Amino acid sequence: MKRSRLFHGLTYLVFALFIGWSFLTGTDRGLAVWHNFAGFAGIMLKLLPPAFILIGLFDVWISPATIERNFGQASGPQKYFWAILLAATTVGGTFVALPVAHAMHEKGAKYSASLTYVGSASLVRAPMTIIEASILGIKFSLVRLAISVPLVILSSALLGSYLERQGYTLPPASGDSS
Repeated sequence: MKRSRLFHGLTYLVFALFIGWSFLTGTDRGLAVWHNFAGFAGIMLKLLPPAFILIGLFDVWISPATIERNFGQASGPQKYFWAILLAATTVGGTFVALPVAHAMHEKGAKYSASLTYVGSASLVRAPMTIIEASILGIKFSLVRLAISVPLVILSSALLGSYLERQGYTLPPASGDSS
């Protein structure tokens, strides 16, 4: 744990020194790195607070019984449909999908359902698919979905089955006291 903190601290220090040196010397690449970093940080500061509020609401409002019924052991193949549908409405991509998937699993979702949700959150988000279809055409979007969604389901089912056979358990979320 201390090594990790030391590594992160050194990384931040090196980044700050590099950016400071770039400003002092007017180095174009360093200034470009700073502008990219600042732009990305601005986007994240706008996206993450509402996303984390929604994650918190999901965690509190959705009961374990609902998750178990739709994503758990007895849910059957429908869990993939619900995971994909939930992923289609997710904003924020993987930044949001990973904590939601963790919350789903903690409430009783099978690994395969959680993994399908994470994989689908990058593939089937409604706004992204609409923009893609308007730029690349509906045929392209349908072919992409027809190929990628079954592959996500298959890989999630295989990986979920493997993890369950191995007795794997997720580590607690960093904020958990357990």
